[in-house]
Amino acid sequence: MILTFAIPLFIGNIFQQVYSMVDTMVAGYCLGDQAIAAIGATSSLYGLIIDLAWGLNSGFALIVTQAFGAHEQGSIRKSIGHMMVLDGIIAMILTVLALIFLPSLMRLMNTPEGIFDQAYSYIKVIFAGMLVTTCYNMFAGILRAFGNSRTPLYFLIFSSLLNIGLDLLFVAVFHMGVVGAALATVVAQAVSGVLTGIYVYRNYLDMMPTKEDFRLEKSLTIEMLATGGAMGFMYSVVDLGSVVFQGAANALGEMYIAAHTAARRIINILMQPMSGMMNASGTFVGQNWGAKQKQRIRDTLKKIIGMEIAWGLFSCLIVYLFGRPIIQFVTGTHSTEILDNAVLSLRIHFPFFPVLGVLLAMRVSMQSMGQKTAPVISSVIELLMKIFSALWLIPSFGFAGVCVTEPVTWVIMTVFLITVYMVKTRKKLTD
Repeated sequence: MILTFAIPLFIGNIFQQVYSMVDTMVAGYCLGDQAIAAIGATSSLYGLIIDLAWGLNSGFALIVTQAFGAHEQGSIRKSIGHMMVLDGIIAMILTVLALIFLPSLMRLMNTPEGIFDQAYSYIKVIFAGMLVTTCYNMFAGILRAFGNSRTPLYFLIFSSLLNIGLDLLFVAVFHMGVVGAALATVVAQAVSGVLTGIYVYRNYLDMMPTKEDFRLEKSLTIEMLATGGAMGFMYSVVDLGSVVFQGAANALGEMYIAAHTAARRIINILMQPMSGMMNASGTFVGQNWGAKQKQRIRDTLKKIIGMEIAWGLFSCLIVYLFGRPIIQFVTGTHSTEILDNAVLSLRIHFPFFPVLGVLLAMRVSMQSMGQKTAPVISSVIELLMKIFSALWLIPSFGFAGVCVTEPVTWVIMTVFLITVYMVKTRKKLTD
């Protein structure tokens, strides 16, 4: 049952990555290595938008999930109404702040002058579309809370194919450069959000909020902001660390930026099945926590961790066998330096992928059981590690420092979460 629920989620996550993957491919084949570097120089900022929207809505949806598991229809409507209002307010505030401070932030990130204008043009359009990114994640989160992971996938596949077509149209035909790639992404996400929203209202009308449910109540607002804020903070803290980390990597030059970008695309794609299983775990654990079915939670955790480790080992094998041709296919580059450094990054990251799988499963499961502190602390650990890398590892060891930062961080975070689970969480599940 868990795998059946998880498969649509991780397929959907893969297609979510298609947005950025297609941008890189079209830029590489049509515009060259410099365009790849321009998109990659701000990739951590793009990740900040996606993960903040995902984290907030995953947290908000946990409240909906718990109400659904407890069969409290009034609470379901009210929590969805609050989710919509809070999402709209937060997305608008963040969009304005991002557009105001974007140029200064890019200079703090050491964006090379040779690609600054292209990078700014690309990420400005992405930030302007933050509201539509949030919209899709909100409706998808609502559907997952109802146990429906297939429908968001269908809309996401459609919009991913639309993104490919628009990328080719705007970049290859209309010659709009990296701006065309960004615009294609935003339009495709908007279509996905609208279609998912229409489906939710037509098929779950009895669970949709009434006018009164949109009025924010203090207690529920605080609960949702605490849960959504904890998960949003957990993801955004990681991405804020990535912004600092990206700034140090950008200082190495355009060639290393392109290599790092190419490797990250492969890492992100192969991470998606893990993310799908992680999200399935969060939904199952949240529902069973609401229903007080602790044995089911223990069984879910064992199965999810086993599947995460298995996928991590399989991914490592794929990268060691086919890493170089995959990089070349994704970027279209013929630069030996870019290919060599991208492959080096993959071969350092992927032996630690099983550890990453355990980390993802533990973190979201503990969050779903109402344990907000430990997952947030684990994210703070990642932030501190990336700052340490930016200040010492990368200046001392160059691109090798970039490559080893995340694997070391995964190990430290996993050890921390397992320790907390053994000391505190396991006792709750056996009481």
